[in-house]
Amino acid sequence: MKVLVTGGAGFIGSHIVDRLIREGHDVVVVDNLSTGKKKNLNPAARFYKVDILNPKIEKIFKNEKPDLISHHAAQMDVRRSVADPIFDAQVNILGLLNVLENAVRCGARKVIFASSGGAVYGEQQVFPAPETHPLHPVSPYGISKLAGEHYLYYYRQAAGLGYVALRYANVYGPRQDPFGEAGVVAIFSQKALLNDQPIINGNGKQTRDYVFVQDVVEAHMAVLEDGVQGIFNVGTGRETSVNQLFRHMVEVTGAKTREVYGPEKRGEQARSVLDYTKLKKATDWEPSVPLPDGLKLTVDYFRTALQLTT
Repeated sequence: MKVLVTGGAGFIGSHIVDRLIREGHDVVVVDNLSTGKKKNLNPAARFYKVDILNPKIEKIFKNEKPDLISHHAAQMDVRRSVADPIFDAQVNILGLLNVLENAVRCGARKVIFASSGGAVYGEQQVFPAPETHPLHPVSPYGISKLAGEHYLYYYRQAAGLGYVALRYANVYGPRQDPFGEAGVVAIFSQKALLNDQPIINGNGKQTRDYVFVQDVVEAHMAVLEDGVQGIFNVGTGRETSVNQLFRHMVEVTGAKTREVYGPEKRGEQARSVLDYTKLKKATDWEPSVPLPDGLKLTVDYFRTALQLTT
């Protein structure tokens, strides 16, 4: 199968590209490298440095004629979406529409869309949240991801384009960006290894569902075939507070640091945890990497990247 992966030089996208290539698929990567990195690119994939908003992607779709699109290119920072909702909508809504229009024109069969279970539900009423949970996003990022799901439904009805929307929990693991505001595990990992004090936003009691990137890749592979359609949560069903995560990171890194708290951040939920029962029933997928194991693998990656010795 020929698969076009937008954001294929990014954190999650590059892991998906690697797995697709290992499985023998023909992979095309579209990435503007604004947050993706050249070092993440698999040399066996054909790479186009282009923005998903750029009309030039029409030529790429015409030439490559992918069977399936894995759409992971996005503005992914909740806090940036609050600060600049127009930019968030341009990338996450107009960029998606550019991809979908070209997917239909080139005869693609299906789109796998990286949505956000941590953002589309808003402040949760049920724990863990199933896919039927009310949808009241509290950030422009969550709104744009939910709009993307609605557009996918429209294109299926109007053009017969199949789709799966994967509502990811908080994905962490090797290659996550330790800079900026996104990716608390990566931020804590790098700061702890460099003996730099991490700052916990708010009181640290806010919870998240941390799912390891390789489990996310397995979920992506499980929904690859045409028979699986619709919206699915991808998480662990387990809540971990930021304070608990911090203590795990101190234990794994051996850092001599303590909890230091900063102000709360706008647009962040108090609790977030996902029910993955629907995906398990449809594909037999379930998470396999416990948080302590995933954190160790992540810290080992950053220790190597920073050229530190144990």
